[in-house]
Amino acid sequence: MLEKTFDPKSVEPRLYAAWEASGAFKPAEDPNAEPFVIVIPPPNVTGSLHIGHALNNTLQDVLTRFHRMRGKAALWLPGTDHAGIATQMVVERQLAAAGNIGRRDMGREAFVEKVWEWKAESGGAITNQLRRLGASCDWSRERFTLDEGLSAAVRKVFVQLYKQNLLYRDKRLVNWDPQFQTAISDLEVEQKEVDGAYWHFAYPLADGVTYQHPIAFDEDGKPTEFETRDYIVVATTRPETMLGDTGVAVHPDDERYKGLVGKFVTLPIVGRRIPIVADDYADPTKGSGAVKITPAHDFNDFGVGKRAGLEAINILTVEAKLNENVPAEYVGMDRFVARKAIVARAEEEGWLKEIEKTKHMVPHGDRSGVVIEPFLTDQWYVDAKTLAQPALKAVESGETVFEPKHWEKTYFEWLRNIEPWCVSRQLWWGHRIPAWFGPEGSIFVEETEEAAYAAARAQFGADVQLTQDEDVLDTWFSSALWPFSTLGWPEKTADLAKFYPTSTLVTGFDIIFFWVARMMMMGIHFMGEAPFKQVFINALVRDEKGAKMSKSKGNVMDPLILIDELGCDAVRFTLTAMSGQARDIKLSKQRIEGYRNFGTKLWNASRFAQMNECVRVEGFDPATVQQPINKWIRGETVKTVAEVTKALEAPSFDEAAGALYRFVWNVFCDWYLELAKPILNGDDAAAKAETRATAAWALDVILKLLHPVMPFITEELWQKTAEFVGPPRDTMLISAKWPELPADWIDAEAEAEIGWLVETVGEIRSIRAEMNVPPSAKPALSVVGAGPETKARLARHRDLLLTLARLDSAREADAAPAGSVPIVMGEATGALAIAEFIDLAAEKARLTKEIAGHVGEIEKVGKKLGNPDFLARAKEEVVEENRERLAEAEAAKAKLEAALSRLESVG
Repeated sequence: MLEKTFDPKSVEPRLYAAWEASGAFKPAEDPNAEPFVIVIPPPNVTGSLHIGHALNNTLQDVLTRFHRMRGKAALWLPGTDHAGIATQMVVERQLAAAGNIGRRDMGREAFVEKVWEWKAESGGAITNQLRRLGASCDWSRERFTLDEGLSAAVRKVFVQLYKQNLLYRDKRLVNWDPQFQTAISDLEVEQKEVDGAYWHFAYPLADGVTYQHPIAFDEDGKPTEFETRDYIVVATTRPETMLGDTGVAVHPDDERYKGLVGKFVTLPIVGRRIPIVADDYADPTKGSGAVKITPAHDFNDFGVGKRAGLEAINILTVEAKLNENVPAEYVGMDRFVARKAIVARAEEEGWLKEIEKTKHMVPHGDRSGVVIEPFLTDQWYVDAKTLAQPALKAVESGETVFEPKHWEKTYFEWLRNIEPWCVSRQLWWGHRIPAWFGPEGSIFVEETEEAAYAAARAQFGADVQLTQDEDVLDTWFSSALWPFSTLGWPEKTADLAKFYPTSTLVTGFDIIFFWVARMMMMGIHFMGEAPFKQVFINALVRDEKGAKMSKSKGNVMDPLILIDELGCDAVRFTLTAMSGQARDIKLSKQRIEGYRNFGTKLWNASRFAQMNECVRVEGFDPATVQQPINKWIRGETVKTVAEVTKALEAPSFDEAAGALYRFVWNVFCDWYLELAKPILNGDDAAAKAETRATAAWALDVILKLLHPVMPFITEELWQKTAEFVGPPRDTMLISAKWPELPADWIDAEAEAEIGWLVETVGEIRSIRAEMNVPPSAKPALSVVGAGPETKARLARHRDLLLTLARLDSAREADAAPAGSVPIVMGEATGALAIAEFIDLAAEKARLTKEIAGHVGEIEKVGKKLGNPDFLARAKEEVVEENRERLAEAEAAKAKLEAALSRLESVG
């Protein structure tokens, strides 16, 4: 007999170990089996499972389990990312905490050895946490972005791209992290709003030049007064960068400065003559309309400098201190100390015109927390624009599709405006760049040191000294190869032949460019076809109010704690059910508790079935059932199988979960088992046997359908119900065949018959709830205008009506009695006599008051949503919350108005 309750804590580790030991996670070896392949978005080796991981990996597991049960060779390939900067930071902190020397004193080789030691000891945490989530990955194929095979793939790709002129070395601006002393990607930059200022500086015009500057204007904005100026005003939030200025830009159509274009200013402190240039980047409506240009320390200025031919002067060291390119008194000064010194000097010398306090966004390293500097340095770049063209065509042609489709727009916008991809990082942990520097500025890019020396020997005619590039590759470079490198490329492996291209990628919207687009570029370039057929972009998990989760807000929900408290199945079902295509997930613990109750409902239904001897019968054929309720549940099961299958094929996860919930809770538990009780407790042995077998069959189908979403409770029930009586299971549920049921098992007559009963009882229950009819009250039901079919149904199901709807009687009548509420019963009208059980005047007053409350709420929220200023200023989650409040109030009002209308008919 089943235990009284399901105990996730004891069941989950036992079942997971059994699945893994059985080899169930490996793809079917049938050579004719169609492949279904997902490569996991590799989590950082330093990471811990957060709620976003839980959502993303739950959806991947749902798909993998579904396709595995359909007989496909389902491969969910796992692995982790070496996470260059994050991992290096973790190990450096550990070394510091233990009182050890820093990495630079330790040396590269010794430090990298320490990182590998850390990886061996602590790097498997997140993969074990994925097991807690029930992830059915093929762990025998687990990969690591720095393992030997993937490292070989990275070297080959780098060398091939270089030799195809698609990868090159160049001096350009990068996001520079002064703490880690490395370039970082845009994704690793966090914009923070800080208190700052615009310092307005007067740069003196050179060569005695003056001009007339407008200082007063008429109503049409035309200048009416001028003053003679021998300076031009620029504003900056980073005064220290002025030491690297090489120009001042004004808009070519700005009448104030047209006469100054081509003239020069003398840069204060430095004394350098720098030109005034015309460029559309300067905005006449902002500040003075003139912009200082520092090409080596601002991304926009770099572009202006390129167009105007301005020199790019780097004034910072890798530590963000001022270098030898500034006046001697500032050399070695920290950038922020220099800022204060320059402002003080400007004030003292009289060229500081104004300090305008402001709040503005400043880029910070997401790991280091320090302010990022645009920094001019030699780096390696991939010609992303060329590689992007086939990747664009693959989505435009439908070779690869995005779900939801609107994310294609994001993909297109990024790829159509793509810049060269900086792939070098000044770190020690990662794929060291396979490039060697030789005499006379020569560079040899080869897969091995031996090959580099051979190439140098061929060029110089003798052995020369080579030095390998100290830098490593951007983590995203190796991740871009993930769909094919993990399958064995560049070797021509059986896995690569069978499983590439993969089927579906499930990932977040924030890495469409950083990862998805780059996998598309690399996959098409090196494999000749897109790496996946479908990209499913999962939602963002927010808190119950719609706010983004963050540690600072204290609203983070730890999935491992939720699993400990409520069970893995409840967490998984919640995330699946809330994964609608057009919305973020508002997650609350109460919602997860609700879906835990759903699991409890299924467990209790299984116990009820066991207690009533509803066991599987060898050779039972649902096509032969005779009882209307068994024909009905058979048809409902057929429809649910079709609905869930279609939803998971799409995939529409929320629709699949919704269909499962309705069928299990409402159809099977609330209706079928209740309708079956009279038969199970009756004397008709044949009907009883048929109903027992049908209930057991339907429960088996439920377990199969629900397994991809709730694997643990369904597997436990699958195994435990076989221990009772009936034929033994020939496989674990994870490997069972997905149900395929014929459409002709839907019996229209039974559907109409039982549908009539369900609708009638449901309508009566709804009225009782709306009208506050006491649970103990048993009103009479009179049926007026019934035809032969309704009369027959009333006679057949009278006892069930009395029991399920808690009625005193259910009879045909010529007219509706006084004090009754009408309900539709097909061609007939039911009249539920409730007047004697309620205070009509009090109920009317209650409903009227509640309607008025909702009217007030609708007016209040509607006014707010009709205010353009509110829509423009309020946070997205606040606007969405108000829209939901309005929809809920309107629905509640409509329901109460219908109830009041019914009550008016009573008298």
